[in-house]
This record gives sequence, structure tokens and C-alpha cells, in this order.
Amino acid sequence: MAVKLRMKRLGRKNRPFYRICAVDSRRPRDGKVIEELGTYDPLVRETDARTTLNNERVKYWLGVGAQPSEAVGVLIKKYGENGTHVTAMQAARERLAAGREVPAAPTPVVTAASRKAKAEAEAAAATATSEAAEAPAEAAEESAAE
Repeated sequence: MAVKLRMKRLGRKNRPFYRICAVDSRRPRDGKVIEELGTYDPLVRETDARTTLNNERVKYWLGVGAQPSEAVGVLIKKYGENGTHVTAMQAARERLAAGREVPAAPTPVVTAASRKAKAEAEAAAATATSEAAEAPAEAAEESAAE
């Protein structure tokens, strides 16, 4: 059985996501795999944070004669155990983990119309609460009279 290290496509239409797998070379692209070795998400903004690899298992499969596809070979060369972009990958992951700064909310602009609308809303709320408070009091008086 000839084993290849290649990518299996997942995700929906126009939103690709790949798993890097060890596969029997006679199987279809998205078919049954022997082992999953990592992932590749091409839509991550940080180019160097797109790939994750289980370096121990990749090393094992290469040691027993598995042949990587062209694309997987490039990823292993860049992000593998002694890859050329390993430090850049770690820095990119730290930047992603830190998250984005959220800008402060802008102060609302107060105009005469907005002041008038706010005053009307407060007045309506005040009358509604006073009417709600009067209704139980009237009901209590009626029940006491009976």
C-alpha cells in the first residue's frame, strides 16, 4: 500500500478548509484516511498562522516512506519541525490570540429633537408607572368595601 500525505477538502462552498492526512494513494481526495496530521485554513488573515501540524506524526510517516503531495511538501518545509517559517508562525499565532483592539464608542450627538423625544419618553414612562401603581390601590379599596 502506497501512503501519501495530502490534503482533504472540507468546508462549504467558497469557504475551504483542509485537513492534512496520511491516505492510501488509491483512495479519493475526500475519502477515508489513515490518520489526520494537521490542518490548513487558507482564509486566516495571518499567512503564517494558517497551518497546524503534528510534527511527530509527520516525521513518522515520512520515516516509513509516505510521499507528500506538492502542496503538503511545501507546508512541511515551511512549518514542519525544522521549518523555515516556524518562528513567524508562532509570532502570527500570538498576534491572533491577542485579538483586536475595540475602538471606543463614539459619543452621541445631542440635538434639540433628540432632547424633546427623550423628555417625551420619560414623561410617558412616568405616567405609565403612576397609572400602574394606582390600579392595585383602587382594587384593594373595592375589595375592602365589600
